[in-house]
Amino acid sequence: MVIAECQVDYAGRLTAHLPMAKRLILVKADNSVSIHADDRAYKPLNWMSPPCTLVEREPEADEAAATVDVDPRITRVWVVEGKNGDTLQISLGEVFHDSSHELGVDPGLQKDGVEAHLQALLAENPATFGTGYTLVQREYMTAIGPVDLLLRDDRGAYVAVEVKRRGEIDGVEQLTRYLELMNRDPLLGQVSGVFCAQQIKPQAKTLATDRGIACVTVDYDALRGLDHAEDRLF
Repeated sequence: MVIAECQVDYAGRLTAHLPMAKRLILVKADNSVSIHADDRAYKPLNWMSPPCTLVEREPEADEAAATVDVDPRITRVWVVEGKNGDTLQISLGEVFHDSSHELGVDPGLQKDGVEAHLQALLAENPATFGTGYTLVQREYMTAIGPVDLLLRDDRGAYVAVEVKRRGEIDGVEQLTRYLELMNRDPLLGQVSGVFCAQQIKPQAKTLATDRGIACVTVDYDALRGLDHAEDRLF
């Protein structure tokens, strides 16, 4: 964990530049690197997902001179390279904090009873999402956390499902990040997404639809077998 003045340049499928400013840099045990500002809850300004390598080197003459008007000047350079050849170059100026902490094995997110049970019921009943759907795995792990359900549709294509009690924008954002990573995996191919909840807020549904994510509203009691539609009077 490093807090420092830094300039960040990303090169790959697209290019991005962060001018010199004071930021938080996190290097995790899985070798992922992310750069954070102080104005948002979780989303980094830029990052490199694993697998990747980090090499530290001395700044070249032109790199140090490029910030002659910045105090302090560049003192060292981190070059992070991803599996596809993308690079994240972090040029460090003054370092205010540099520490390392072992966090150990994380037990993972503990879902509340209803949400965890809903996920289990959906895993047992993949046809809820369509005829021919089958379960591949519950809690399919990605580099940033587990997707609730990984299914195959009737064509054999993979489908990632995020399950919530109440579907809000944060859940759509979470699934979007999972899909971005999963669609980089050549073993999975094109992965589609389904946002599933007992209730989905209109704003969340609008965002999901805009991003090509399907929305499915489920009846918890019906899945539990406590509420059968054929027994209703109206």
